Amino acid sequence: MIMRLLGRGLEVCSIALLLGLMTVTGLDVIGRYFLNAPLKGAFELTEILLAALVFTALPLVNRAGEHVDVDIATSFLPGRLQHVLSLAIAILCAGTLLFFAWRLGLLSQAQANDGARSVAWGVPYAPLALLGAVMCLLAAGYGIIKGTAKND
Repeated sequence: MIMRLLGRGLEVCSIALLLGLMTVTGLDVIGRYFLNAPLKGAFELTEILLAALVFTALPLVNRAGEHVDVDIATSFLPGRLQHVLSLAIAILCAGTLLFFAWRLGLLSQAQANDGARSVAWGVPYAPLALLGAVMCLLAAGYGIIKGTAKND
């Protein structure tokens, strides 16, 4: 139940970020080409919204198992070996995501201490790095759950 609500929340956040990204792009294009007044800091806002969207969608992709995987030779392996390989890959991917979460957490802390902000809008970078860290943790959790479920 909690995982379903969390997933729905991530879906809503992703939708909102995508709508925000489309709005910024639309306003910038209309302003630039029709009013000769581009949106101030549109490139910066696009970067921030896109980063947030990628991080927010990461756990959803892992939960659904919709990430890219190449299984050319695995279909020829015995079923038990496929399960073991699937679990090993899930653990490796989770470990990689946990490493990213750790590094992003450190980056967030450093940015908060430095007061790092975007140039045009003054948006603080630390919350974005923290969002990335939390989403990597969530994606690792979903990956482990999905990887172990295949082995039952």
